[in-house]
This record gives sequence, C-alpha cells and structure tokens, in this order.
Amino acid sequence: MLRGLYTAAAGMISQQNRHDTVTNNIANMNTPGYKQKYAVTHSFPDMLLHLTGSQDVDNGKSIGKLNTGVFAEESLQVNLQGDLMQTNQFSDFAIVSDIGVPGVNFDSSGKAVAANGALIFQPQAFFTVQNANGETRYTRDGQFKLDEQGYLTLPDGSRVLAADGNPFRIPAGVTLNDLTLTSDNQLLNPLTGASAGQLLLTRVDNPNDLIREGDGKFKLADGEEAAARPINAQDRVEVRQGFVERSNVDASQSMVDLMSAARAYEANQKVIQFYDKSLDKAVNEIGRI
Repeated sequence: MLRGLYTAAAGMISQQNRHDTVTNNIANMNTPGYKQKYAVTHSFPDMLLHLTGSQDVDNGKSIGKLNTGVFAEESLQVNLQGDLMQTNQFSDFAIVSDIGVPGVNFDSSGKAVAANGALIFQPQAFFTVQNANGETRYTRDGQFKLDEQGYLTLPDGSRVLAADGNPFRIPAGVTLNDLTLTSDNQLLNPLTGASAGQLLLTRVDNPNDLIREGDGKFKLADGEEAAARPINAQDRVEVRQGFVERSNVDASQSMVDLMSAARAYEANQKVIQFYDKSLDKAVNEIGRI
C-alpha cells in the first residue's frame, strides 16, 4: 500500500515540475528570442537502472512492466526559429537561422535520426556577448542599445562582441540610426562608406549543450567550447535590422499542457487521499478487532 503512496507522490512532483515549466513558457511569451522548454519524465525504475549502469535482463517471458513512480528528469528547450516582428528600430536585430548538415534532413522540430539510430539536432546561430565578468555568452535577443562609452550592449549591460572577438564599439559621434546592416553582418555608414565593425555570430552544433543562464543568455560547460564556432558563408544564417525574434512558445498548446498537468496532479492527489483513508481504516477500525 505504501508503494502506491510513493508512486502517487512522485506523480504529483512530476506534474508540478511540468506545470512550472509551462507557466514559465507562458510568462516569457513576449520575451524576444525566448525558447520554450518542456519537461521530460521517465519511469523511476528505468531511470535508476540507467544511472547505475545496470541492464534489465530477463531470461523468462515478460508480460509487461509495473512502474513504481515517475521521475522528472530535466527540462529541454525547443530551439526552433521564432517569428519575426518588425519594430523599425535600428537598434533591433533578429537572426534567421536554417543551418543544414550534409546528408541530414531535419523534421519540423529540428531533429533527425542518423542511420545508426543516433539523434541529431539542427545547429543554431546566436549573437555572442560578454558579461560583466568577461565571460562569453550566447543569445537570440537582439534588442541592443549603446552605453555611455559607445559599446553595443544588451539591456542588462552585457557587451555584444564583434567578429574580432572584442566588444563592439561604435565610433564617437555615430549612432545606430546612422548605420545599416550589410549582408555580411557589418554595420556600415552609407554616407561615408565606413564600417563600424562586424557582428560576431556563433554556430552551436548541438544547441541542447547550452546551459540556460537567465536574461535570455546561454553558456557552454567548461571544456565544451569546441562545440561553438563563428558562422561561415555556407551557413544559412541571416541577420535582419529593425526586427526582433519573438519567442517560439505555442500559446494554445501551452494552455492545453497547463490544464493536463493540473488534471494529472489532481488525480494523483485523489489517489493519496484514497490510500490515506484506507490506512486510517486499517489502523483505527480493523486494528480494534
């Protein structure tokens, strides 16, 4: 009987995690460049065997499995391209990324299965920025601004990097309204023909390796820097000035997932209440006999 309590409690925890994930997606629906997440769950016994490296070997006949709980493993993000919204602001930039891999056809979710069964994710392009500690971070949020020193920054103060790896600095006396983005991602003054610099765009081969850090920024774990490199001419990546990339959150599906998580949470709650009443009878009524 206690096994049923633990199973229902694990279900409640998992559904709470799922509910929190969907709520966070809805809260960031209007955040530029935000990528929605979804909660991944596994049956607890299977997850335990996987983590311990054991093999589920059964030499006899099996008619099925009895799972004794669910484990909310992690939240994965969906790295699909978001819709572009025109703002007509010269300080707004949006990435349109459709990077291909030779011999691989990605589906609408940005995934493909190789011949050996391995899962391949579509590479994605990101703006490259430097935080206050001098660390490299990646973002799809292109709402830039100029600080007092003429550096191109994000709203939180992180500096946008140029193609030479240094913070992008606009020459004195020049504003973003004076600059036009070229096809090779240079900010050019059309009147003088002078270039203020070239934006550094980074390609990440497996975007699921990125660690979400907050404020729309991501980082790579130590030792994983080789997974990122500057884009080249063969990569199908375009930057548009005067646009921002909207979040890729599906509002309708999010509401369905939200209600589904709430119903499943309520169902597990009722199971716990049933077991509680059964234990109460076993202790206080049957125990007197």
